[in-house]
Amino acid sequence: MDSALHPSGRFGLRTLLITTAAVPLTGWAVHAVTLYKKLAATKRDPLTGLLRRDPYTARARRLLARHGDDTTVLMIDADRFKQVNDNFGHGAGDSVLASFGARLTEWAGPHAAIGRLGGDEFAVVLQLTADHRALRLEQLVGRLCTPVVLDDGRTVDVAASVGAAAPDVLGTQELSLLQRAADAALYAGKHTGRAVLATPAHAATRSVNGRRAGRPGTHQWGRAA
Repeated sequence: MDSALHPSGRFGLRTLLITTAAVPLTGWAVHAVTLYKKLAATKRDPLTGLLRRDPYTARARRLLARHGDDTTVLMIDADRFKQVNDNFGHGAGDSVLASFGARLTEWAGPHAAIGRLGGDEFAVVLQLTADHRALRLEQLVGRLCTPVVLDDGRTVDVAASVGAAAPDVLGTQELSLLQRAADAALYAGKHTGRAVLATPAHAATRSVNGRRAGRPGTHQWGRAA
């Protein structure tokens, strides 16, 4: 009995240690997977599945450092989003935001940095060169202006304002500067149905109420207002 409870010898002790260690191993593995999922969840917005601000920023900066002038930074706002909530309800508003997240993900691809910065404001950084920029931005505006069909069959007309900024145009790879310029370009084309590419004039625009006040852009792509 004593030998069963208190194993003696190197083999018996080693066997006991392995056996007892194996029991919690499965539990720790499950715990590790659960912890990983929780950590991953903290990086993503639960409604859209897009990156939250901090992880988006980190990924965006890596892309800018890697691809430099071959990148494009976008700022996107859903147009008249309050009217969607007022006319169709907040559930419909959530569906619109989720649809925007899916459309941005499909358009930008798996290697882009795509973030929901708050409310109906989104940002994207992706490898996109000057020779493809006009066509791709026009395609994006078309996707974001496609009506959203709700689960109950109702259709919501949606639109978005899109501002773009490019390191090769503005002469900087600093994310914050590019985003501010893209934001100014967004407001220059607000409610026009066109994407606006920021110029140095947009980069120099003063901030108004925490957002940039837009000036008319030179290059616009998308649908006519």
